[in-house]
Amino acid sequence: MLSKRSAAFLLKSLNSSQLSSEAIRNGFVGMVGRTPLVRLNKVSQETGCEILAKAEFCNGGGSVKDRAALFLIKDAQEKGQLKPGGTVVEGTAGNTGIGLAHMCFAMGYKCVIYMPNNQSQEKIEMLKLLGADVRPVPVVPWTDPDNYNHQAKRFAESIENAVWTNQFDNPANKRAHIETTGPEIWQETGGKVNAVVFGTGTGGTLGGVGTYLKEKNPKVQVYLADPQGSVLYNYFKHGKLERSEGSSITEGIGQGRLTNNLKDTPIDDAFLIKDTDAVEMVFRLLHEEGFFVGASSGLNVVGAVQAAKLMGPGHTIVTCLCDTGQRYYGKLFSRRVLEEKGLLEAVPLPYRSSLHG
Repeated sequence: MLSKRSAAFLLKSLNSSQLSSEAIRNGFVGMVGRTPLVRLNKVSQETGCEILAKAEFCNGGGSVKDRAALFLIKDAQEKGQLKPGGTVVEGTAGNTGIGLAHMCFAMGYKCVIYMPNNQSQEKIEMLKLLGADVRPVPVVPWTDPDNYNHQAKRFAESIENAVWTNQFDNPANKRAHIETTGPEIWQETGGKVNAVVFGTGTGGTLGGVGTYLKEKNPKVQVYLADPQGSVLYNYFKHGKLERSEGSSITEGIGQGRLTNNLKDTPIDDAFLIKDTDAVEMVFRLLHEEGFFVGASSGLNVVGAVQAAKLMGPGHTIVTCLCDTGQRYYGKLFSRRVLEEKGLLEAVPLPYRSSLHG
Protein backbone atom coordinates (compact mmCIF):
# COMPACT_ATOMS: atom_id res chain seq x y z
CA MET A 1 0.00 0.00 0.00
CA LEU A 2 1.33 3.46 -0.95
CA SER A 3 2.16 5.95 1.76
CA LYS A 4 0.46 9.34 1.61
CA ARG A 5 3.71 10.90 0.44
CA SER A 6 4.14 8.29 -2.34
CA ALA A 7 0.51 8.63 -3.40
CA ALA A 8 0.83 12.42 -3.57
CA PHE A 9 4.02 12.11 -5.62
CA LEU A 10 2.37 9.64 -8.02
CA LEU A 11 -0.68 11.90 -8.44
CA LYS A 12 1.55 14.89 -9.16
CA SER A 13 3.52 12.87 -11.71
CA LEU A 14 0.35 11.72 -13.46
CA ASN A 15 -1.01 15.25 -13.61
CA SER A 16 2.24 16.64 -14.97
CA SER A 17 2.39 13.95 -17.65
CA GLN A 18 -1.06 14.78 -19.00
CA LEU A 19 -0.75 16.41 -22.38
CA SER A 20 -2.15 19.90 -22.82
CA SER A 21 -4.25 20.13 -25.97
CA GLU A 22 -3.26 23.79 -26.32
CA ALA A 23 0.44 22.90 -26.24
CA ILE A 24 0.17 20.29 -28.99
CA ARG A 25 0.21 21.57 -32.57
CA ASN A 26 -1.83 19.55 -35.06
CA GLY A 27 0.62 18.49 -37.75
CA PHE A 28 2.41 20.89 -40.06
CA VAL A 29 -0.63 23.13 -40.43
CA GLY A 30 -0.65 23.59 -36.67
CA MET A 31 2.90 24.95 -36.88
CA VAL A 32 1.67 28.13 -38.56
CA GLY A 33 1.21 31.19 -36.36
CA ARG A 34 1.58 31.92 -32.65
CA THR A 35 5.21 32.87 -33.24
CA PRO A 36 7.25 34.43 -30.41
CA LEU A 37 7.32 38.20 -30.01
CA VAL A 38 10.91 39.08 -29.09
CA ARG A 39 12.54 42.27 -27.82
CA LEU A 40 15.48 43.48 -29.89
CA ASN A 41 17.66 44.60 -27.03
CA LYS A 42 20.35 46.65 -28.75
CA VAL A 43 18.12 48.84 -30.91
CA SER A 44 15.63 49.19 -28.05
CA GLN A 45 18.39 50.55 -25.82
CA GLU A 46 19.63 52.89 -28.55
CA THR A 47 16.23 54.40 -29.32
CA GLY A 48 14.55 54.38 -25.91
CA CYS A 49 11.63 52.50 -27.44
CA GLU A 50 10.53 48.91 -27.07
CA ILE A 51 11.34 47.52 -30.50
CA LEU A 52 9.75 44.09 -30.77
CA ALA A 53 9.73 41.59 -33.62
CA LYS A 54 7.55 38.62 -34.45
CA ALA A 55 9.98 35.73 -35.03
CA GLU A 56 8.25 34.54 -38.19
CA PHE A 57 11.06 32.13 -39.03
CA CYS A 58 9.52 29.97 -36.28
CA ASN A 59 6.60 29.06 -38.54
CA GLY A 60 6.72 25.48 -39.82
CA GLY A 61 8.00 26.44 -43.26
CA GLY A 62 10.40 29.01 -41.87
CA SER A 63 8.85 32.31 -42.92
CA VAL A 64 6.00 34.78 -42.48
CA LYS A 65 4.60 33.58 -45.82
CA ASP A 66 3.44 30.32 -44.24
CA ARG A 67 0.46 32.23 -42.87
CA ALA A 68 -0.62 33.37 -46.33
CA ALA A 69 0.05 29.93 -47.84
CA LEU A 70 -2.29 28.25 -45.36
CA PHE A 71 -5.09 30.75 -45.90
CA LEU A 72 -4.72 30.67 -49.70
CA ILE A 73 -5.16 26.90 -49.75
CA LYS A 74 -8.01 26.97 -47.22
CA ASP A 75 -9.76 29.60 -49.34
CA ALA A 76 -9.47 27.42 -52.46
CA GLN A 77 -10.79 24.42 -50.55
CA GLU A 78 -13.75 26.35 -49.13
CA LYS A 79 -14.67 27.63 -52.60
CA GLY A 80 -14.50 24.12 -54.08
CA GLN A 81 -11.67 25.13 -56.41
CA LEU A 82 -9.26 22.53 -55.06
CA LYS A 83 -10.18 18.88 -54.73
CA PRO A 84 -8.10 15.95 -53.38
CA GLY A 85 -5.00 15.32 -55.46
CA GLY A 86 -5.25 18.72 -57.13
CA THR A 87 -2.50 21.12 -58.13
CA VAL A 88 -1.64 24.42 -56.45
CA VAL A 89 -0.01 26.95 -58.79
CA GLU A 90 1.55 30.25 -57.71
CA GLY A 91 3.84 32.98 -58.93
CA THR A 92 6.25 33.75 -56.12
CA ALA A 93 9.69 35.12 -55.40
CA GLY A 94 10.30 32.24 -53.02
CA ASN A 95 8.90 32.13 -49.50
CA THR A 96 5.21 31.84 -50.41
CA GLY A 97 6.20 29.00 -52.72
CA ILE A 98 8.09 27.27 -49.92
CA GLY A 99 5.09 27.62 -47.62
CA LEU A 100 2.74 26.29 -50.31
CA ALA A 101 5.06 23.37 -51.09
CA HIS A 102 5.12 22.38 -47.42
CA MET A 103 1.31 22.64 -47.25
CA CYS A 104 0.91 20.58 -50.43
CA PHE A 105 3.09 17.80 -49.02
CA ALA A 106 1.07 17.85 -45.79
CA MET A 107 -2.33 17.95 -47.55
CA GLY A 108 -1.67 15.69 -50.53
CA TYR A 109 -1.59 18.26 -53.36
CA LYS A 110 0.86 18.85 -56.20
CA CYS A 111 2.65 22.20 -56.38
CA VAL A 112 3.88 24.22 -59.37
CA ILE A 113 5.84 27.43 -58.80
CA TYR A 114 6.65 30.13 -61.35
CA MET A 115 9.30 32.51 -60.10
CA PRO A 116 11.63 35.28 -61.35
CA ASN A 117 15.00 33.85 -62.34
CA ASN A 118 16.88 36.32 -60.12
CA GLN A 119 16.05 34.59 -56.85
CA SER A 120 18.55 32.87 -54.56
CA GLN A 121 19.63 29.37 -55.53
CA GLU A 122 18.92 28.25 -51.96
CA LYS A 123 15.22 29.02 -52.40
CA ILE A 124 15.05 27.21 -55.74
CA GLU A 125 16.74 24.10 -54.36
CA MET A 126 14.50 24.17 -51.29
CA LEU A 127 11.37 24.27 -53.47
CA LYS A 128 12.60 21.30 -55.50
CA LEU A 129 13.41 19.39 -52.32
CA LEU A 130 9.83 20.01 -51.20
CA GLY A 131 8.47 18.40 -54.35
CA ALA A 132 7.53 21.55 -56.23
CA ASP A 133 7.78 21.80 -60.00
CA VAL A 134 9.87 24.99 -60.16
CA ARG A 135 9.74 27.11 -63.30
CA PRO A 136 12.12 30.12 -63.22
CA VAL A 137 11.26 32.68 -65.91
CA PRO A 138 12.88 35.95 -67.07
CA VAL A 139 12.15 39.06 -65.02
CA VAL A 140 9.62 41.26 -66.85
CA PRO A 141 7.13 43.89 -65.58
CA TRP A 142 3.61 43.06 -64.42
CA THR A 143 2.28 44.62 -67.62
CA ASP A 144 4.11 42.02 -69.73
CA PRO A 145 2.02 38.89 -70.47
CA ASP A 146 5.10 36.78 -69.72
CA ASN A 147 5.36 38.08 -66.15
CA TYR A 148 5.73 35.07 -63.85
CA ASN A 149 2.31 35.65 -62.27
CA HIS A 150 0.50 35.68 -65.62
CA GLN A 151 2.30 32.50 -66.66
CA ALA A 152 1.21 30.83 -63.42
CA LYS A 153 -2.41 31.86 -64.02
CA ARG A 154 -2.42 30.54 -67.61
CA PHE A 155 -0.90 27.22 -66.58
CA ALA A 156 -3.46 26.68 -63.79
CA GLU A 157 -6.27 27.36 -66.26
CA SER A 158 -4.82 24.84 -68.72
CA ILE A 159 -5.06 21.73 -66.50
CA GLU A 160 -7.80 19.97 -64.54
CA ASN A 161 -8.25 20.35 -60.78
CA ALA A 162 -5.76 23.17 -60.41
CA VAL A 163 -5.94 26.57 -58.75
CA TRP A 164 -3.84 29.69 -59.13
CA THR A 165 -3.75 31.01 -55.58
CA ASN A 166 -2.98 34.59 -56.73
CA GLN A 167 -1.21 35.74 -53.57
CA PHE A 168 -0.91 39.38 -54.69
CA ASP A 169 -4.61 40.08 -55.16
CA ASN A 170 -6.39 37.28 -53.29
CA PRO A 171 -7.91 38.78 -50.09
CA ALA A 172 -7.29 35.45 -48.31
CA ASN A 173 -3.66 36.59 -48.01
CA LYS A 174 -4.63 39.75 -46.15
CA ARG A 175 -7.19 37.83 -44.09
CA ALA A 176 -4.43 35.57 -42.77
CA HIS A 177 -2.96 38.56 -40.96
CA ILE A 178 -6.29 40.07 -39.93
CA GLU A 179 -7.17 36.77 -38.25
CA THR A 180 -3.75 35.72 -36.89
CA THR A 181 -0.79 38.13 -36.91
CA GLY A 182 -2.72 41.24 -35.94
CA PRO A 183 -4.56 39.62 -33.00
CA GLU A 184 -1.31 38.00 -31.81
CA ILE A 185 0.47 41.37 -31.71
CA TRP A 186 -2.45 43.00 -29.90
CA GLN A 187 -2.66 40.23 -27.31
CA GLU A 188 1.09 39.85 -26.78
CA THR A 189 1.59 43.58 -26.19
CA GLY A 190 -1.49 43.82 -23.99
CA GLY A 191 -2.91 46.33 -26.47
CA LYS A 192 0.00 48.70 -25.82
CA VAL A 193 1.45 48.63 -29.33
CA ASN A 194 2.00 52.16 -30.67
CA ALA A 195 3.22 51.37 -34.17
CA VAL A 196 3.92 48.57 -36.63
CA VAL A 197 6.47 48.66 -39.45
CA PHE A 198 6.66 46.22 -42.35
CA GLY A 199 8.13 45.98 -45.80
CA THR A 200 5.63 44.62 -48.29
CA GLY A 201 5.44 42.71 -51.54
CA THR A 202 1.92 41.35 -51.79
CA GLY A 203 0.51 43.73 -49.17
CA GLY A 204 -0.85 40.88 -47.06
CA THR A 205 1.12 41.39 -43.83
CA LEU A 206 1.10 45.20 -43.83
CA GLY A 207 -2.50 45.38 -45.02
CA GLY A 208 -3.84 42.74 -42.66
CA VAL A 209 -1.99 43.78 -39.51
CA GLY A 210 -2.55 47.47 -40.20
CA THR A 211 -6.27 47.01 -40.78
CA TYR A 212 -6.76 44.91 -37.64
CA LEU A 213 -4.79 47.17 -35.31
CA LYS A 214 -6.39 50.36 -36.60
CA GLU A 215 -9.79 48.83 -35.80
CA LYS A 216 -8.62 48.04 -32.27
CA ASN A 217 -7.02 51.46 -31.76
CA PRO A 218 -7.04 54.16 -34.48
CA LYS A 219 -4.01 55.79 -32.82
CA VAL A 220 -1.72 52.87 -33.74
CA GLN A 221 0.67 54.12 -36.42
CA VAL A 222 1.13 51.94 -39.51
CA TYR A 223 4.42 52.45 -41.36
CA LEU A 224 5.65 51.06 -44.67
CA ALA A 225 9.37 50.25 -45.05
CA ASP A 226 10.14 50.15 -48.77
CA PRO A 227 13.33 49.09 -50.58
CA GLN A 228 15.05 50.94 -53.41
CA GLY A 229 13.48 50.39 -56.83
CA SER A 230 9.91 49.99 -55.53
CA VAL A 231 7.02 52.36 -56.32
CA LEU A 232 5.28 52.15 -52.95
CA TYR A 233 7.30 54.77 -51.07
CA ASN A 234 6.54 57.39 -53.72
CA TYR A 235 2.91 56.32 -53.88
CA PHE A 236 2.21 56.67 -50.17
CA LYS A 237 4.37 59.79 -49.76
CA HIS A 238 3.56 61.64 -52.98
CA GLY A 239 0.63 59.83 -54.61
CA LYS A 240 2.69 58.74 -57.63
CA LEU A 241 3.42 55.19 -58.79
CA GLU A 242 7.03 56.01 -59.61
CA ARG A 243 9.97 53.77 -58.81
CA SER A 244 12.50 55.07 -56.33
CA GLU A 245 16.06 55.22 -57.59
CA GLY A 246 18.17 52.07 -57.63
CA SER A 247 17.50 48.38 -57.09
CA SER A 248 17.62 46.13 -54.06
CA ILE A 249 19.28 42.97 -52.81
CA THR A 250 16.16 42.22 -50.77
CA GLU A 251 13.86 39.50 -52.09
CA GLY A 252 10.08 39.28 -51.90
CA ILE A 253 9.39 42.90 -50.95
CA GLY A 254 8.98 46.06 -52.95
CA GLN A 255 6.43 46.38 -55.72
CA GLY A 256 5.81 47.94 -59.11
CA ARG A 257 2.07 48.38 -58.62
CA LEU A 258 -0.62 48.69 -55.97
CA THR A 259 -1.94 45.19 -55.21
CA ASN A 260 -5.52 44.53 -54.11
CA ASN A 261 -4.23 43.41 -50.72
CA LEU A 262 -2.58 46.79 -50.23
CA LYS A 263 -5.48 48.93 -51.40
CA ASP A 264 -7.33 50.73 -48.60
CA THR A 265 -4.57 49.90 -46.11
CA PRO A 266 -4.43 52.73 -43.54
CA ILE A 267 -0.75 53.70 -43.89
CA ASP A 268 0.36 56.72 -41.87
CA ASP A 269 3.84 57.17 -43.33
CA ALA A 270 6.51 55.44 -45.39
CA PHE A 271 10.28 55.06 -45.10
CA LEU A 272 12.63 54.48 -48.02
CA ILE A 273 15.29 52.04 -46.82
CA LYS A 274 18.66 51.92 -48.55
CA ASP A 275 20.29 48.55 -49.17
CA THR A 276 23.37 49.73 -47.29
CA ASP A 277 21.29 50.25 -44.15
CA ALA A 278 19.37 46.97 -44.53
CA VAL A 279 22.58 44.96 -45.05
CA GLU A 280 24.29 46.64 -42.11
CA MET A 281 21.31 45.75 -39.91
CA VAL A 282 21.38 42.11 -41.06
CA PHE A 283 24.91 41.77 -39.69
CA ARG A 284 24.09 43.79 -36.57
CA LEU A 285 21.17 41.47 -35.84
CA LEU A 286 23.49 38.49 -36.19
CA HIS A 287 26.42 39.77 -34.14
CA GLU A 288 24.57 41.90 -31.58
CA GLU A 289 21.27 40.05 -31.15
CA GLY A 290 22.11 36.52 -32.35
CA PHE A 291 19.47 36.41 -35.11
CA PHE A 292 20.53 34.95 -38.48
CA VAL A 293 18.01 36.56 -40.82
CA GLY A 294 17.57 37.77 -44.39
CA ALA A 295 17.64 41.24 -45.91
CA SER A 296 13.90 41.87 -45.60
CA SER A 297 14.24 41.41 -41.83
CA GLY A 298 17.11 43.88 -41.79
CA LEU A 299 14.98 46.34 -43.75
CA ASN A 300 12.09 45.91 -41.32
CA VAL A 301 14.26 46.63 -38.29
CA VAL A 302 15.81 49.70 -39.94
CA GLY A 303 12.23 50.87 -40.54
CA ALA A 304 11.37 50.24 -36.89
CA VAL A 305 14.38 52.30 -35.79
CA GLN A 306 13.30 55.14 -38.08
CA ALA A 307 9.80 54.96 -36.61
CA ALA A 308 11.29 55.12 -33.11
CA LYS A 309 13.27 58.24 -34.01
CA LEU A 310 10.16 59.81 -35.53
CA MET A 311 7.90 59.02 -32.56
CA GLY A 312 10.42 59.56 -29.78
CA PRO A 313 11.32 57.44 -26.72
CA GLY A 314 8.79 55.47 -24.73
CA HIS A 315 6.84 53.85 -27.56
CA THR A 316 6.28 50.19 -28.41
CA ILE A 317 7.02 49.42 -32.05
CA VAL A 318 6.48 46.00 -33.62
CA THR A 319 7.94 44.57 -36.81
CA CYS A 320 8.86 41.05 -37.95
CA LEU A 321 11.88 38.91 -38.70
CA CYS A 322 10.59 37.36 -41.91
CA ASP A 323 12.87 34.37 -42.45
CA THR A 324 16.35 33.03 -41.77
CA GLY A 325 19.62 33.97 -43.42
CA GLN A 326 20.12 30.35 -44.49
CA ARG A 327 18.00 31.07 -47.57
CA TYR A 328 20.46 33.75 -48.69
CA TYR A 329 23.77 32.25 -47.63
CA GLY A 330 25.15 32.19 -51.17
CA LYS A 331 24.08 35.77 -51.86
CA LEU A 332 23.71 38.01 -48.83
CA PHE A 333 26.61 36.45 -46.93
CA SER A 334 28.97 36.19 -49.91
CA ARG A 335 31.89 38.63 -49.90
CA ARG A 336 32.08 38.38 -53.70
CA VAL A 337 28.37 39.12 -54.26
CA LEU A 338 28.32 42.03 -51.84
CA GLU A 339 31.45 43.45 -53.44
CA GLU A 340 29.89 43.16 -56.92
CA LYS A 341 26.80 45.02 -55.71
CA GLY A 342 28.81 47.71 -53.95
CA LEU A 343 27.52 46.62 -50.54
CA LEU A 344 30.61 45.16 -48.88
CA GLU A 345 31.37 48.42 -47.08
CA ALA A 346 27.89 48.27 -45.52
CA VAL A 347 29.01 45.29 -43.42
CA PRO A 348 30.68 46.58 -40.23
CA LEU A 349 34.35 45.62 -40.33
CA PRO A 350 34.29 43.57 -37.08
CA TYR A 351 31.37 41.51 -38.46
CA ARG A 352 32.92 40.49 -41.77
CA SER A 353 34.04 37.21 -40.24
CA SER A 354 30.54 35.97 -41.15
CA LEU A 355 31.20 36.39 -44.87
CA HIS A 356 32.35 33.59 -47.16
CA GLY A 357 33.79 33.47 -50.65
